[in-house]
Parts: sequence; C-alpha cells; structure tokens
Amino acid sequence: MTKEFFDILDEDGNKTGRTKLRNEVHRDGDWHKAVHIWILNENGDVLLQRRCATKDSNPNMLDISSAGHLSAGDESLTGAIRELKEELDLDVKPNELQFIKTLKRSSKYTSIFINNEFDDLYILRTDKKIEDLKYQEEEISEIFFVPYKKFKEMVNNNQPDLLRHDEEFEILFNLFDKEYDS
Repeated sequence: MTKEFFDILDEDGNKTGRTKLRNEVHRDGDWHKAVHIWILNENGDVLLQRRCATKDSNPNMLDISSAGHLSAGDESLTGAIRELKEELDLDVKPNELQFIKTLKRSSKYTSIFINNEFDDLYILRTDKKIEDLKYQEEEISEIFFVPYKKFKEMVNNNQPDLLRHDEEFEILFNLFDKEYDS
C-alpha cells in the first residue's frame, strides 16, 4: 500500500512547507486540505455515495458525491479531478468544475483521529447516468442520484445515515433552490 502524505497547513490555510503521513496528520490534528465535489445531473438530481463499511471515519454513511484529501504537492483543482477519476471513473476537464468557496472545519472522531481541514467546495453538472459511473469499491459501497427536493427533505429531516455538512447544504440550497425547488 502506498504511503499517503499531506501538506501541513497553518490555521489560515497556507502551506507550511512540511508534509506528514495521513495517519500522523489525523493523529496530531494538523490542518490539511480536502476537496468536496457535489454532482448534479441535468434534472437537478444530487449524486450521493455510501461510504464503505471499512472507512476509518463515518463508515456506511451517505456522503458528498465525491471527496478526498489532497496529496502533498497537489493543487485543489488537480486533486478534485483526480478524486472524480479515482472514486467514480469520471474524466473531467478543469472548466467543468465550478469552484464555490473554501470552508474551514474541525472534527474529532476519536482521541487519535482529529480532522482539521480546509475543504474546497466544487459543483459538477453532468449528463452522466448511474450506469455511466463505476465507483471505487474500496471507498464506496453504492452511489445513486436523489431528486433535489428529496435531498432537501433528507437534510431537513436529519436523515440519520446522511453525514451532516450543514454549511455546504446551506450553500447548495442558496445556489439551487430557485432552479430546482419550484
């Protein structure tokens, strides 16, 4: 298995010039970078993934269409394109991804798993169907599109198996309510 190194960031999201192994970053609570890509099809349906049972955080939970940490040396857009290819076998050009904003978040899963992250949020609109996507079975156990209104209901009803990304949900609703919630 390849060792995964992350760039260490300061509390403002700037690279410090140091790198560390993934497990050490989470053990020590170092700031690092990730990408979150929300995928919507031409009907406004939102792609969700179910994290596989062996994930070290939030196994079996419904989550963002595609997400992942940036490897040391990665730029955000390059990392987002790589994650889409690795997780969903999607080939995407840089201009197809719409950057929304960077979010700073911190969560502590256990005493030895602290996730201090700067997440770059992207939107990808696609005409792909589920059958066009092939998900990475080591990371994901299923993927499916949910109609936008149903997705909003899942969020608003605090569906227990949906990971909470409240700040991102609010951003998505602000972006898409006029278009898909009529």
